Amino acid sequence: MSVLLTRLAAAVAPPFCWGCGADAGRTEPLCGGCRARLHWLGADAVRLQGVSVWSAVAYEDPARQLVRALKYRGAPGLADPLAAAIAAGAPSGMLAAGAVLVPVPMQAARRRRRGYNQAERITTALGRRTGLEVRECLARGAGTRQVGRGRQQRLLDTAGDVRVTGAPPPRAVLVDDVATTGATLAACAAALRRSADVAVSAVTYARTPGQ
Repeated sequence: MSVLLTRLAAAVAPPFCWGCGADAGRTEPLCGGCRARLHWLGADAVRLQGVSVWSAVAYEDPARQLVRALKYRGAPGLADPLAAAIAAGAPSGMLAAGAVLVPVPMQAARRRRRGYNQAERITTALGRRTGLEVRECLARGAGTRQVGRGRQQRLLDTAGDVRVTGAPPPRAVLVDDVATTGATLAACAAALRRSADVAVSAVTYARTPGQ
């Protein structure tokens, strides 16, 4: 379904489930059956590329469909339920007073095409729910074509693509939609640490199984 048709359907039809297309409640992005299929990951964080990362759910259907709808199907309103899942389950110390939420940046050209950065939308919603400050102090360059490059070279390219554009906080919590290899989060953490003495951790809505 195109972005335009998705928005029209939402305006004239009952709310539908982003996971399976069935009817869903007015305040729920997923039907009861799909909510039951979410694989919650618990309270423990993992280390990805040297960064402590906590994620709410495994990146598999129906969570994958929610993320894809937020990113590619013109549904920025899904940022709030994703942020709600993070706020409800994150370890208490990770989102404690004094932490500052820092959205993972997006390349400018990609943001223009999409119209928004999904990480910023999640961060803003998470800030409202937790009362924590949100600080956009990172930016990404144009990027490097990754086809044919080895894993280590891809990590190095990503690390060199993130820069600090504002004053970094003493305690930063990076926020993104999905953690896969952790390369992007590690690049953001490295940029912050190069610029100042910063304690960095990260929260995401989903994480690739096995990571």
